[in-house]
Amino acid sequence: MSNATQSALRGSPREPGNQRAAFGGIEKSAVRTTADRPDFTAIQQSAEFRDLRRRLKWFVFPATAFFLIWYLGYVVAAAYFPEELAKPVVGDVNVGLLLGIGQFVTTVGLTTLYVRFARRHIDPRVDEIREQAGESDR
Repeated sequence: MSNATQSALRGSPREPGNQRAAFGGIEKSAVRTTADRPDFTAIQQSAEFRDLRRRLKWFVFPATAFFLIWYLGYVVAAAYFPEELAKPVVGDVNVGLLLGIGQFVTTVGLTTLYVRFARRHIDPRVDEIREQAGESDR
C-alpha cells in the first residue's frame, strides 16, 4: 500500500482547531505496512503442498466415510429393527441406548485421532511450507 493511500485512510493531518474524536483515546490508524505477500499460487502448485493435501485426504475421507456409515447404520437400525435395539443388555439399558452412546464415543474418538494426526503429520509440514514461503509465525 502506498504512503498516499495510507495517508488517505488515516485522514488529513490534524490542525489545532480541528480535533477528531477518538474512541478510547486511540488515534493511530489500523493500516499497517506489510511485506510482500507469499505467492499462494506457487505454494499451491508446489510438490510439498500437493503431498500435504494428499496426506490430509488420506485421513479425512476414510474417517468421514466410516462415521457416515456408522451414523446412517444406527439410524437405519432404529427405523427398521426397533425390536432388536430394544433388547435389554443390563437392567433398563438396551442395545439401542448403547449404540446411541457409541455415537458420542465415536465422535470424541475421531476428533482425538484427527487432532493427534494433524499435530504429528500436518502441522509440521504446514510450518515448513510457511517457512519456505517466507511467512513468519503470527
